[in-house]
Amino acid sequence: MSLPKFIVGMLFALAIVVAWSWLGGASLGTTLLRVIICAVVIQAGYFAVVYAMIARSAPTPADRLREAERKQNSTEVPEGEKLGSVRRGLH
Repeated sequence: MSLPKFIVGMLFALAIVVAWSWLGGASLGTTLLRVIICAVVIQAGYFAVVYAMIARSAPTPADRLREAERKQNSTEVPEGEKLGSVRRGLH
């Protein structure tokens, strides 16, 4: 979902909350509190959906190439080849 569509949908939902509060006879403070809570819930939901979409997306060819270059240029030594992995007594 694009950001402009999200903003339009959020404003529409907040307008419904305002109309519901006004028709229900809520005070201005109650209406404002309901709108703030609704906006926070909508924002949190949007963040969670976008995060899930990013987390579940497959790596692109550029990501795979970048990871392969990192492994190739890495200075890490495999565990069995580290200096000091062999323990010898001093005699």
